[in-house]
Formats: sequence, structure tokens, C-alpha cells
Amino acid sequence: MGYNISDANSYLVITGGGIPDIKIVKKAWVWPWQKHSRISISPFDFEITLQAMTIEKLQFSLPAVFTIGPADDVESLCRYAKILTGKTANSAKQPTATGRNHVQDIVKGIIEGETRVIVSSMTMEEIFKEREVFKTAVIKNVQKELDQFGLRIYNANVKELQDTPGSEYFTFLSRKAHEGASNQAKVDVANAMMMGNIGEAEKRGKTRQEISKIDAATAVLETQRKSEKAQADAQLATTQINLDMGINLAKIEANRKAESKDAELQRDVEIQRAQTELEARRATDLVHAKIERESAQQKADAKFYGDSKSADAFFYAEKQKAEASYLAKVKGADALIYQQKQEAEANFYRATKEAEAAFVAKKKEANGITEMAKAYEHMSSVLGGPQGLLQYMMLQNNTYEKLAKANAEAIRGLQPKITVWNTGEKAEGGDPMAPVRNLMQSLPPLLSTINEQTGIAPPGWMAKMGGAEEKALVKGKGEKMVNGD
Repeated sequence: MGYNISDANSYLVITGGGIPDIKIVKKAWVWPWQKHSRISISPFDFEITLQAMTIEKLQFSLPAVFTIGPADDVESLCRYAKILTGKTANSAKQPTATGRNHVQDIVKGIIEGETRVIVSSMTMEEIFKEREVFKTAVIKNVQKELDQFGLRIYNANVKELQDTPGSEYFTFLSRKAHEGASNQAKVDVANAMMMGNIGEAEKRGKTRQEISKIDAATAVLETQRKSEKAQADAQLATTQINLDMGINLAKIEANRKAESKDAELQRDVEIQRAQTELEARRATDLVHAKIERESAQQKADAKFYGDSKSADAFFYAEKQKAEASYLAKVKGADALIYQQKQEAEANFYRATKEAEAAFVAKKKEANGITEMAKAYEHMSSVLGGPQGLLQYMMLQNNTYEKLAKANAEAIRGLQPKITVWNTGEKAEGGDPMAPVRNLMQSLPPLLSTINEQTGIAPPGWMAKMGGAEEKALVKGKGEKMVNGD
């Protein structure tokens, strides 16, 4: 008896009197009629190296590390305490394997089974590229099986896939990836060097271009400055010369001004007069020439305007004619197409209706023939068979009369001469009608044979098959009968 307290990472499992099943607590009084034990909920790492085979029949080694421990809830702890701890059912004195090795064996079997099931439905490429999906599927399936033991997966880490002994799939795959990365790196280095050389050449060229532009601009500015300086010097010299010439002229004018004042004034007057007259004449001629030029220009403009308008009118008229001709042709073609379309539709409609009418007529005719066949069938049953119906139809259509008339017409005007020759032992004193009688006596068996083989019976006026008549005819063989007497 005592008051027991569990550690932070463990629980007390109490069984005994007053407890129906088990009791999971952190602290409790344990009475003498009760028993208690401690279970730890600390997770532990479980390493496994699984040999699996994909759907492509490729074997590989799958190393993984699972962090597993009891779930921290009462229901899971009860299942864990009852299934994975305690004593065996065979012996009350033999304790069960309550250590972590026992749990690891169970977990290993579950993980191996579920992982093989998942791997067998996936390709190597899917496992390699979609490792997170594969990991999630493994954890989900394994957790479903661990729930019944009260265990929980806290973490799962799938390591790099490895080749099994005798297999070099991942080795070759890694070599392929390494070679591809190496080749790509070489290509990238070459591209970088190319871009560097190109960039360096571009920068060098741009530097030379800018230097050339600056040198050219400097030379232009120097030339401009020299030109401006020369212009300034020339202007200064010109100004100085002008000043000197002005001074000299002033002196000369001052000396001769008085002497030539009158002459100059007179000359200026004459010159002004001549210039005035010249300007007047020039102005008159200029006005006449300007008037003529403007008149000629206006005439030329008028002629050009008239010619342009005439050309425009002719072009517009030709354009209108062409458009009218094109429109007429288009309308004619449209009308012809519409007419042909209407005629085709009318012909199709007429042919359709004629076909429908012919179909209906044939159908009615077939129905009439069917009804006539039914009527003939009924008449045949009434008249005693097809032979009675045939005789009725021949009587109805006057076939016998027509045959008699035809036979009469055929022998009309004939005057047959019948000569009977009797030869043989009974030629002398014999009956001259014996051949005719023999022929008539042979008819009944012949007609009977034809009736039996073909179903055709002779007309009633000629002979009736069967009965007393046939017997009378057969009986009359050998008797001397002429024309039935």
C-alpha cells in the first residue's frame, strides 16, 4: 500500500480489486489488493533497411528512420499497456517481452509489409522524384496498423535510396546526373566566357567610339574657334581699312569739296534725272511684263485646270462604266446562279414528289395485289384448290371460248383429206377407225400421268380424271368405239 507518482514521461498502470479492466493515471493510491506498473511514453528511433522491388522489377535498398512511441491518450495507452506489456497467456510466471526490442519487432514487420505493398505499385522514377508523396503514403498506411497497438509515428525520415548487391541502378543514375551537371557546367562556363569576351569587346569598341566622338567634337570645336578667330581678325582688318579709307576720303573730299561741289551737284542732278527716267521706263516695262506673265500664267492655269477636269471626268466616266459593267456581270451571275438554284430545287422537289408518288402507287399496287392474292387464296380454298381456281379464272376470262375461237380461226378454210392406211395382219377387212380409237384410248392414261406429275388437269369438256369416267375409259380398251359410240 502506498501513494505512487509517475515520472513526467510515464504513466501508472493499475489493476486489481475495484478496477474492472486497467487504470491509467499519473498518481494514485495503490492498495494491497491492487498491482501497478509504469509505462514510458518516450518515443524512440527505429532504424530499418528494407529490401524492396518496384513495379518494374527493380530491387533497391530503402534505409529509413522512424520515431515511434505510445500515443498520449487514455484509449491508446490502454491498448499499448494491454497488448505490449504484461505476462504471456501460457505461463503466469513467464514475463512477456516488454522491452523496446519487442515493440521494434512488431513495428518492423508492419513497416516492411506496408512499404513493400506501396513500392510494388510505383515505378522507380516515381519513388525517386515524388519522395514526399511516397513518405506520406508509407506513414499513412503504417499508422493505420499501429493504431491497434496504441502507437504513434512522431517522425519518419526516408534516406537516400541505395543499390542492392549486384545492382548499380543508382550508381549509374548518379553518374549520369554528375556527367550531365559537369557538361552543363562546362557549357555554362563557355557561355559565360563567350558573354565576357563579347562584353569586353563591346565595351572596348564603345570606349574607342566615345574617344573618337570626343576627338572629333574637339577638332570641330577647335576648327570653329579658329574660324571665328580668323573672321574676327578679318573683320578687325576690314574695319581698320575702312577707317583708314574713310579718313583719307574725308581728307580728299575736304580738299576738293569746294572745287567739285557745283560740278558734283550738277552731275548728281543729271544722274538723278536720268535714273528717274530710267526707273520710270523700267517700271513701265516691268508692269507690262508682269501683266503679260500673270496673264500667260492664268491662261496656263486655266488650261491645266480644264485638262485636269477633263481627265478627271473621263476617268470618272470610265470608272463608272467599269463599275456598272462589273455590277451588271455580278448581278447577272447572281441571277443565273439563283435561277439555276431554283431550277435545281424545283427539279429535286419534282423528282422527290414523283418518286414519292411512284412509291405510293407501287405500294398501293402491291397492297392491291396482296389483297387480290388473299382473295384468290380464299377462292382457291372455296373452289377446292388451285386447279379449281385456275378453271374458274379461265371461265371468268372466257379462256376456253378464246381458245376455241382461235382453233376455229386456225382451221377455217381448210379441207383436210384424211386417208387411213391399214397395214399388218388385219389390214384386210379391218376396222378403218382403229388408229383413231387407239389414239383416243391412250389419252386417259396420258392425262392421268400429266395430272399426277404436274397437277394440271384437262378441261371438263374434254375429260374428267378419276371416278367412273376414268374406269370406263380404261375399261373400253380393246373395244371397237368410234367417236364414243
